[in-house]
Amino acid sequence: MAAKKSRALAIFGTASDVGKSIVATALCRLFSNAGIDVAPYKAQNMSNNSGVTPDGFEIGRAQIVQAEAARVVPTPDMNPVLLKPNSDTGAQVVLQGKVCTTETAKGYFMDTTLWAEAARESLERLMEHHELVVIEGAGSCAEMNLYDRDFVNFRTARLSRASVILVADIDRGGVFGQVVGTLAVLPPEDRALVKGVIINRFRGDIDLFRDGVEMLESMTGVPVLGVIPFFREFTIDAEDAVPLSAKVDPAGAPEEGKIGVAAIYFPHISNFTDLSPLEHDPAVALHYLHYPRPLKGYKALILPGSKNVRGDLDWLYSLGWESEIRAFRAEGGIIMGICGGYQMLGNSIADPHGVEGPAGITKALALLDVETVLEEDKCLANARGTIVGTTVEVSGYEIHHGRSVVSDTCHPFIKMSARNNCPVDDLDGTVSSDGRVMGTYFHGFFDEPSARQWFLYLAEPSYRPQKHEKGRQESYELLAAHFSSHLDLKKIFTIIDKVLP
Repeated sequence: MAAKKSRALAIFGTASDVGKSIVATALCRLFSNAGIDVAPYKAQNMSNNSGVTPDGFEIGRAQIVQAEAARVVPTPDMNPVLLKPNSDTGAQVVLQGKVCTTETAKGYFMDTTLWAEAARESLERLMEHHELVVIEGAGSCAEMNLYDRDFVNFRTARLSRASVILVADIDRGGVFGQVVGTLAVLPPEDRALVKGVIINRFRGDIDLFRDGVEMLESMTGVPVLGVIPFFREFTIDAEDAVPLSAKVDPAGAPEEGKIGVAAIYFPHISNFTDLSPLEHDPAVALHYLHYPRPLKGYKALILPGSKNVRGDLDWLYSLGWESEIRAFRAEGGIIMGICGGYQMLGNSIADPHGVEGPAGITKALALLDVETVLEEDKCLANARGTIVGTTVEVSGYEIHHGRSVVSDTCHPFIKMSARNNCPVDDLDGTVSSDGRVMGTYFHGFFDEPSARQWFLYLAEPSYRPQKHEKGRQESYELLAAHFSSHLDLKKIFTIIDKVLP
């Protein structure tokens, strides 16, 4: 396939959400630490959680994280096909980092030749430029009714001559059925590519599962390369759904002694990974709320991004969220909108070109004096700035069709210091006159500890941050160390024809 002698290792799953992304991330850092030039790859993502590469292309957040773990610059070849659902049956197709078209599910799968060819080209380029490519599969690798159209799993493994590691999630139960069943239905030529199994998310005493490992190996003839205990020190950005660990519409108020933060769970929520730093701050109780409720007990309310802003705004009105938001505002709560959520806080959202649905205009919440028009061209940018009136630096990325015009009477939110790939603006976002309602286009706002601390202190003046917060690179090292202590690294390095350092 490639002129350069390169190898590929494929991480496939017995189902969706078994932990393929985090396994691939750990291996990227492990191989990088061993001096191997490694890069991540996923042929197709279906996700509204995307990020921007340094050269202004849009790919899945998981591959950006994996590239960071591998210590390489993320490129559109690492995720050549990205599907961003904007309705129950349709999605925007981002091809090699740029918006290509909008397709229904039926239309997309009717002929996948174009998408598969782009994915093949990207894989070839990665294998030409890197010593090893870690391939992440999608969903279950053994969906037999989709097998002929699936270019993400075993077709990619065959193209790259990859060895396959199968990941199963023991926490959800049925791990024997997951592994044995998956291997049983695979065609013999694909089953032969599976060189090992990783049992993920184990709770309890691993010694109690030693006989389980022996039984799995006896039943399948495939070695178990490791049993990985739950790891709470690191969480990779989720791809396509709010994490199973998240609290969605919980009963009761936030836990006593914690800062209650509510986030509205829109039907087309996007980039909810913006909230991950809050979810993992021990001082915060983050609740995703789908259904309206009185927000007494919460200190802050966040309107996150949306892939169908006007549709989600109509949904918000239909369920009765508007009255609860206004009551929270009247009581002095902190309200923040990010990207689509920022647009909802303005006066109106116009979509003259039908970018996200039928052309038209929708009245917004009018909590900020802002008018938004959705444009056909998408802004993709990495940006940095400082919160106006403070020394707090923020960094993030922008992915939006909306162009928001702010009234002269508004207070600016962020003073920009750098912004690539989009028209340069001196300012981003706006803040209400009392400083308690704000909006920004910065995804990743809370990733910067100082920005998150500023927000939480605004919501609750008694807030005190942890003395030490782990940076991303430190988290990758902890993740790699955790996997190292529970994997048979000698076997894994043998699989990729490398000698364990």
